[in-house]
Amino acid sequence: MANWSCNTSCISLAGLLSLLLLQPLTTTTSFTNGIRVNLVPKPASAILSFREAPAFRNGNGCSSSKKDNIHIVMPLDINYIRGAVAAILSILQHSTCPENVSFHFLSLRLEPGISSLIKSTFPYLTFRVYHFDSNLVRGKISKSIRQALDQPLNYARIYLSDILPRDVERVIYVDSDIIVVDDIAKLWGVDLGDRVLAAPEYCHANFTTYFTDTFWSDVNLARTFEGRRPCYFNTGVMVVDVDKWRKGGYTQKVEEWMVIQKQRKIYHLGSLPPILLVFAGNIKAVDHRWNQHGLGGDNFEGKCRSLHPGPISLLHWSGKGKPWLRLDSRKPCTVDYLWAPYDLYRSSRIALEE
Repeated sequence: MANWSCNTSCISLAGLLSLLLLQPLTTTTSFTNGIRVNLVPKPASAILSFREAPAFRNGNGCSSSKKDNIHIVMPLDINYIRGAVAAILSILQHSTCPENVSFHFLSLRLEPGISSLIKSTFPYLTFRVYHFDSNLVRGKISKSIRQALDQPLNYARIYLSDILPRDVERVIYVDSDIIVVDDIAKLWGVDLGDRVLAAPEYCHANFTTYFTDTFWSDVNLARTFEGRRPCYFNTGVMVVDVDKWRKGGYTQKVEEWMVIQKQRKIYHLGSLPPILLVFAGNIKAVDHRWNQHGLGGDNFEGKCRSLHPGPISLLHWSGKGKPWLRLDSRKPCTVDYLWAPYDLYRSSRIALEE
């Protein structure tokens, strides 16, 4: 058996091979000893790999009419794609009529790779990807307490009536860091009455903390909530009547508060407060089980939190900590193990072995 040795000036054959496997050869990069390898980075969507989800079929009694379809809207960002895939799987797995669920994804970039990734993971999924033009919020976003909250896609929920086709009159908007453990049709069936949106309300929360002293000390601004009992609600899970939103001009009403925020700094937390300013105290309240939020901890450290008491239909890792990152770092919180069974991600090592 021949012995192979190499000094420190040599390039590891295995390391070079891994580079060649992961990157196409186009631009020139120099290495030691005169070896030249041409590399360009692949988009993240081309490197990520997920196992194919099972085919979920409708149960007995499911309607085949398009008017009975359930429309789910979700932001699709490559940094959160692992969460989005888990969220989709959980919704389908617990639906009585999964073939009646249509997904509408909002993305800053219409990368073919992202659509292909969703299609290969969920071959039977009914979905469409929409471009969210970041120019819509250019100059309107104010710096908040966490950088992730300042991303343009975080504001896409405000523009649903401009993005979605007119025949989509009602949607369930969900963030991509959620897991549904109940039939989503139950949330879809909430009676909005004359309200524009529905969400779990948390009237025990200290509502005043979401706004600055500048807001509360201004008599005219503080009168905003006169005639209603404002309660906090999390905008990561909402049932929205898109048609009523459009007719009521609510996008413009939210934008008006964003303009004031740029001038006077009247709130914290990104896209949440301007929606609260328009809707708090005037929404249809639904059971708290539909948004067990805050599982990602606070917006600074993302420390572990326990589940709130009571029944649960939807788990939401709002906050800084995300379950896939904590699991990968081998520092998971107990609640992250509830997310893990829906994780279809496979590492590049596993993908190469298969």
